Amino acid sequence: MAGLILPSRRTLLLGIGAVAVTAPAIARGLAAPAWTGNPFSLGVAAGAPAADGFVLWTRLAPEPLADDAGMSGPSRAIAYEIASDDNMHHIVQRGSALAESQWGYSVHKTIKGLKPGRPYWYRFTSGPASSAIGRAQTLPPPGADRLSFAYFSCSHYEYGYFAGYRHAAEENPDFGIFLGDYIYEYADTSSKRVKVRTHSGGKECVTLPEYRARYTQYRLDPNLQYLHQMVPSLVTWDDHEVQNDYADKWGEDFQDPAAFLERRAAAYRTFYEFMPVKPVFSRPLGPNMRLYDRYDFGDLMRLDIIDGRQYRSREACYGDPKKNEGHGGGGHVETPSACPELMQADRSMIGLVQEKWLFDGLATSKARWNVIANDVLMARLRQGKKGDEWGYWTDDWDGYPASRDRLMRHMRDSKVSNPVAITGDIHSYWANDLKADFDDEKAPAIGSELVGTSVTSYGPPYDVFKGFLPDNPHVKFFDSRPRGYVSVALTREAMTAKFQVTSDITDANATKSTLATFVVQDGKPGPVAA
Repeated sequence: MAGLILPSRRTLLLGIGAVAVTAPAIARGLAAPAWTGNPFSLGVAAGAPAADGFVLWTRLAPEPLADDAGMSGPSRAIAYEIASDDNMHHIVQRGSALAESQWGYSVHKTIKGLKPGRPYWYRFTSGPASSAIGRAQTLPPPGADRLSFAYFSCSHYEYGYFAGYRHAAEENPDFGIFLGDYIYEYADTSSKRVKVRTHSGGKECVTLPEYRARYTQYRLDPNLQYLHQMVPSLVTWDDHEVQNDYADKWGEDFQDPAAFLERRAAAYRTFYEFMPVKPVFSRPLGPNMRLYDRYDFGDLMRLDIIDGRQYRSREACYGDPKKNEGHGGGGHVETPSACPELMQADRSMIGLVQEKWLFDGLATSKARWNVIANDVLMARLRQGKKGDEWGYWTDDWDGYPASRDRLMRHMRDSKVSNPVAITGDIHSYWANDLKADFDDEKAPAIGSELVGTSVTSYGPPYDVFKGFLPDNPHVKFFDSRPRGYVSVALTREAMTAKFQVTSDITDANATKSTLATFVVQDGKPGPVAA
């Protein structure tokens, strides 16, 4: 595939070792010549927090819209500073970081040796150039009694401005969580929907340069850049970081799996280059990249970030267009009798290895709250009834009912403390009871799901989905009309989630309001309207 060079394991190991550059090399990098433009044009970000540090990110791009972003030659050493105040008067740590040429001159600097449970501020410098000042945060120690975070999904650049990101940053949460569809890989060339701007290249991303150009376009958005600057972030992906509705090596358009994995390698590589993720833990090897991870916020909250795309079983009844079987390559509604594969016990939404990792983490958690950062709708949604059978949407957890049943029963049987799924993807707000048996209307809730709407992507048809609700009594709230995000205040006694709405995605100066507020009380599963 043009533009994509897959790294060998030896190259990766050399890249890891290259961080320990010699003092003369650091000096040459720090004494960089005058830049042709701002090398920190794509901003800064912090993520992957620990009790004593975090990962700092930037990407050198003095000419961000050029094919090479204005960068060539060997890796560059740049300087960083960390302070205990937002004016950078009290510096607590200085050092150098490497912008690695083999990873698009991105920086993933692991910081250690700081105090737990407090904010820090940081900046990068290179020669006369200095980045914006960003905020980072260490994980709290045991005994912490409050936490705030916001979560986001589905920000389609063409359909609207990212005012929601600005409003979330102004709330000053401790952390932000991206649940997927951070970018969109396709370009909407139809005239059916209002578009306020156009995607880079005017086409769907397939190659490494195309994915890089798309991420660059998003990172140049001032609201997204501001959010990353002010709010340390944790990330997972959904489908549009690669291709709509893909599952493992199977794409929506029935592409040969080997060719699709080459495309996936380009997409994952770009995701790594643009995100504040752990440099060794998450560094991709070809089409594989470890993203699922766990963070303990003292003993208040355990956050399990799962990957619902890379390891999942092929979507049920994934059709072969050459045989004209009548099934789609992406999400579609199926019934068990028409699609027996749907109910097979060995199918998994997140892969059996990740299932075990998640189950073990839930069973051994000492946290008061156990939150799963999840990309697609987890609760059952009965729809598309044919005769006596309800349909299942094959692209979310409904498409993997055996896998969901295992998770729900594990939550119940392990007596997991306050399990809550926070979810994106479906471009709408939901508040759902989670149950070990969704077919039993009298079965008690064993957990909660709080679904955030999209930042800008259009929602599913409101009247159609509203019509599903009488057959889904575990759904306490649904609205697909507004765009926005969710802000959460967490204490030992309760989780309070506000469904925050931006007034108009086509207005760069859109205002914010609260659509609804739901509370989950400690020891009482199921969200309740406040």
